[in-house]
Amino acid sequence: MLRLGHRAGRDPRLTTHAALAARALGADRMYLHPPDPDLAERIRSVTRRWGGTFEVVGTDDWRTLLRQFDGTVVHLTMYGVPLDRVAPRIRPSARVLLVIGGAKVPFEIYERADYNVAVGAQPHSEVAAVALALDRLVGPVPAGRFSGGSVRIRPSARGKRVVEAGTPR
Repeated sequence: MLRLGHRAGRDPRLTTHAALAARALGADRMYLHPPDPDLAERIRSVTRRWGGTFEVVGTDDWRTLLRQFDGTVVHLTMYGVPLDRVAPRIRPSARVLLVIGGAKVPFEIYERADYNVAVGAQPHSEVAAVALALDRLVGPVPAGRFSGGSVRIRPSARGKRVVEAGTPR
């Protein structure tokens, strides 16, 4: 995923939520423009604690990143083609880069993307777009994807059950 136009002073909560949703739903990394080392460290801490390999990579040059990306570029925008219509064409791609923007996305993104995709035709957050796109494109995340963490959730019909690694079932 590429988070474009992140404003460190204004957007840390939204960008953090986008990263957490992407991580939980199967993404490998988030490129962050412009870089925000504090946010990257917070996400690294979550990954260390909960497992997996997700990373945040800062980039000052999103244009070069898009030019060099060897895969399918999917710009998530409420002005795009409905996700359900293009998902069957995107799913077979070995590598997909989801692009989410900030306040104003340069028109160049619309031109460069292989697909400009809408998860809905109403205003919604970038987090919702990432979550729905990953759910429809990746499907269920394998349980083993988050190995190596020091904590895990023990499913429970009532209450919260978080256990430290090494705790007997």
